[in-house]
Amino acid sequence: MSINIFEAVMMICFGASWPVSILKTLKVKDPKGKSIGFLMLIEIGYISGIIFKLQHFDWGIVLYILNALMVATDLALVLYYRKLRAADKSA
Repeated sequence: MSINIFEAVMMICFGASWPVSILKTLKVKDPKGKSIGFLMLIEIGYISGIIFKLQHFDWGIVLYILNALMVATDLALVLYYRKLRAADKSA
């Protein structure tokens, strides 16, 4: 029940990009250029991976969960800042 090394490397590489994306959103407070649909597709992919890992357990599930949490955070920030922008434009 050990994680496949290539899967782990893939998940680590993908996972390294999400903190950068989150920090950029926090810094500029502007979700311009970020696609809600894209983030949702990525989140669905990670959730699917988590479900698979629950059925065929290995420790790679931790990487899937971490990545899913980071994507969810980025998605929440994008939605939040879009809502703020829309409120500013209507005021």
